[in-house]
Amino acid sequence: MLEVGTKAPDFTLPDQDGNPVALKIFRGQKVVLYFYPKDNTPGCTKQACNFGELLPQFREKGAVVLGVSKDSVASHKKFQEKYNLPFTLLSDTEQKVIQAYDVWQEKNMYGKKTMGVVRSTYLIDEKGIIVKAFGKVKAVENPQQMLDELK
Repeated sequence: MLEVGTKAPDFTLPDQDGNPVALKIFRGQKVVLYFYPKDNTPGCTKQACNFGELLPQFREKGAVVLGVSKDSVASHKKFQEKYNLPFTLLSDTEQKVIQAYDVWQEKNMYGKKTMGVVRSTYLIDEKGIIVKAFGKVKAVENPQQMLDELK
């Protein structure tokens, strides 16, 4: 995980429509940047749907929600449409941002070690500074946890 108090690494990634989205365009707003393993899997779906349900409350607190995985733009589009997700999903197929935020790590699945995205969430303030960092978050609880972190 990146250190709290450090500048969030800038990036530009394509969203679910293939449009480039740069982190810097959200300066002046809080950003909930969450990394998840895969579209359309049970935990990731629950996490995304919970973020979607709470989105009006995030907006009231001046925050945007951005989800990042290594899935393709086409996969994100299907995922967003299937669950009517009202926030931006970013495609990091080359894992550059996933690695920059230190969420590509060794995982232990049923005794077998593999590399993958560790479900993690960062809260970035209006100036682009990481103010909270949570690794190995629980998919179902994470959206409410992040809402509670916003002042």
